Amino acid sequence: MERIVLTTESGADLPIELAKKHRVQVVPMHVIMDDKDYEDGTLPVQDIYEYYERTKKIPSTTATNVHEYQEFFKRIKVDFPNCIIIHIGYTSKASSSFQNAVIATEDSEDIILIDALNVTGGLLAIVMYAVSVLEKEPMIEPMKLVEKIESIIPKSRLSFVPGSLEFLKAGGRVSNLAYLGGALLKIKPRIELVDGKLVSTKKYRGKMDEVAEKLLQDTLNQYELDKSQLYLLYSLGLEERIMQRMDKMVKDHGFQNVHWIQAGAMISTHAGPGGFGIAGLEV
Repeated sequence: MERIVLTTESGADLPIELAKKHRVQVVPMHVIMDDKDYEDGTLPVQDIYEYYERTKKIPSTTATNVHEYQEFFKRIKVDFPNCIIIHIGYTSKASSSFQNAVIATEDSEDIILIDALNVTGGLLAIVMYAVSVLEKEPMIEPMKLVEKIESIIPKSRLSFVPGSLEFLKAGGRVSNLAYLGGALLKIKPRIELVDGKLVSTKKYRGKMDEVAEKLLQDTLNQYELDKSQLYLLYSLGLEERIMQRMDKMVKDHGFQNVHWIQAGAMISTHAGPGGFGIAGLEV
């Protein structure tokens, strides 16, 4: 019988094989395209890019709603009676999903919600930390596990650069003037999570292979990341040679377990094709 069940959202980009292996339950967020609602994870990312090429519009995304959370947690309770659910949620500063989870569980005493203040690989790093603690201490008290998870949240680091500014422009996240200037000068913004918000902290100039290397080196210089676990993020379209170069660089820096994580449909809708990122926990 499961004493504690860990849950998160699809915006963590937790690969299916890891979710199954570690018994993490994932509730889908949503992508809206051509007026049709797709659960994140059911829509091929390539379809999003083809839709943009055809329409010059990007799909919209929506949070997991209150009813979906209620049904999600109800199913877990059926499968794992008397369990305590610890939900590690997508940052409340960028989505209403976490607030919807709060509303859905206001009458529940055995569901604990944690705002991870992070997304994609940064959220994934926190979820996998919780997995590792629970596997090492299967009889840990739920509130002790919660304390450990909450203590690691400020140490989760995520940095990424989009492959192009087109999706940011189409989604209204960058002005036409900034887009034209960035495109002409081949400038790409470095996006980080700061206090749960997506913030542009630096600008890089050059081709994607040069930019990816600068991002990786800057991140490793700025943060002392735990070498036992690192997540390299990519959106469909990132060249294989760039991925191989990044893989070699982090291994040369002594990182032992390097996991490549592909951005799912929900994240790719905002980041576009060919992006690269790095996520991990500070020691």
